[in-house]
Amino acid sequence: MLLVYTHKISPRLKYAFKHIFTRILGIPVNFTTTIEDFIAHDSLKMSYTRQPLSNEIFVKSHDILYEQGLEDVEIHVQDWEETKCFFSSGEKSAIPFDIFSASFYLLSRYEEYLPHVKDEYGRFTAQESLAFKHHFLHQPVVDIWAYKFRKVLEENFPDFVFPERHYAIKPIIDVPSAYNFKLKGILRTLGGTVKDIFSFSFKKLYYRYMVLFGFKRDTYDTFKYIINKQKHSQFKFLFFFLIGDYSTYDKGIDAQKKKFISLIKQVADYCQVGLKASYFALEDIAVLKKEKLRMESILNTSLTASRHSFSKLNLPESYRNLVELEILEDYTMGYVNHPGFRAGTCTPFFFYDLDYEIQTPLKIYSYHVLDYSLLKYHSLLDKKKALNEVVYQIKKVRGEFVPVFHNYTFSEVDRWKGYKELFNIILESTHED
Repeated sequence: MLLVYTHKISPRLKYAFKHIFTRILGIPVNFTTTIEDFIAHDSLKMSYTRQPLSNEIFVKSHDILYEQGLEDVEIHVQDWEETKCFFSSGEKSAIPFDIFSASFYLLSRYEEYLPHVKDEYGRFTAQESLAFKHHFLHQPVVDIWAYKFRKVLEENFPDFVFPERHYAIKPIIDVPSAYNFKLKGILRTLGGTVKDIFSFSFKKLYYRYMVLFGFKRDTYDTFKYIINKQKHSQFKFLFFFLIGDYSTYDKGIDAQKKKFISLIKQVADYCQVGLKASYFALEDIAVLKKEKLRMESILNTSLTASRHSFSKLNLPESYRNLVELEILEDYTMGYVNHPGFRAGTCTPFFFYDLDYEIQTPLKIYSYHVLDYSLLKYHSLLDKKKALNEVVYQIKKVRGEFVPVFHNYTFSEVDRWKGYKELFNIILESTHED
């Protein structure tokens, strides 16, 4: 166990230290404000305060971990070896910055509570982030910092055996609509037909009716292919089905339809299944609760995971609603248009409520690549290069890669050509050294 001496034990301090030491490095951590206890401890130890006690491992503390509420924090990002850092800590410190305050700033999504420009859906964008502005969005900096700090501990405690973690993947399959043409009902089918005719999309019109009469497979119906991939992978895929009511934003399948319910149950036999919360569930906890109960009645088990439509988050309300409904995991955090690490980590972390100053039970799995974010790379070669770069960064720190693909991504139609190959790269990345 690592013992940390500090002048004040705060909820923020415990949160940041536990993410770095327990969740990333696998080392239990405890805290003391008593110098005698610190001196008596005969294993890993360090001090985190304003001045070192003697010649122990020392990191000079920034005020942010002892504050409450939000302040307009001044941040100067600097280079540190192959990465970046901020909250500089002076010469006596074991490393040149306060790793714990910087990690807290990124993990708590502190910057998303401060004034910023949102996109047309009301989302926090990559361009608004500190990581994008200072060119470290492509790195899981919190994990990189943690492993660098581990080296400091190894030098000072050469006899201590550090646990090792292993690279893992958690593929997400997002299903806003299980089918392109099937199970849409008469009115929507007629509407689609009229639209095809007036837009001169005769090829689509032909395909629509070939699917409806059972002569061709629906382009969105890639479930057999995905389940077959799951059978050959040791890592569980996680599906998110939209079962909310039809609206301007959500145009899924009616959740009352038996064939749709049967599909969800069939997928759940092989993969994990969570709820893709509708656009209006984001704003209204009553709608979210209705969708949660609907999914639980289909699965005959309690719902553990959710993901919001359009990857939209309203912090802290979105996460508070999930906590209130006892949903334990969320997979919404990430950027739609940019691969990278929105919270600076590739290790699941808990939602810290900055208003109430508590760590909640909600575990956040930040995703690192969305299939749409790869569309900006025009050639398949460039897409592969971008994807492999993310895999490389996560493998270096033996983290968990969370990519998001949609069911229609595997259709190989139009812009989705080559995406099956990209998905295979992710699955095969676990076999390589």
